[in-house]
Amino acid sequence: MANKYEAAMVFTVANGEETTTALKDKFNDLIAKNGTVENVDDWGKRRLAYLINDEAEGYYVFYNFESEPGFPAELERIAKITDGVLRVMVIKK
Repeated sequence: MANKYEAAMVFTVANGEETTTALKDKFNDLIAKNGTVENVDDWGKRRLAYLINDEAEGYYVFYNFESEPGFPAELERIAKITDGVLRVMVIKK
């Protein structure tokens, strides 16, 4: 039984635009491989409310997807160990 989820990710902008695009594509492909991507809401570069790793700006991307219940925990685990990801949060809709 598949559930609907939303993953909010904030990527670093310190490594350049190419790295941010590569991270966005990497997670889009990972979600597509393990479920169905319904929508990708790309907010772009925004000022952070507080410093994260001494960075004042981040690149926001929201993924709406449908997958099996075990995948969101794996997605969070992979995002937390990936260089360039400042924050990640996956919620069930």
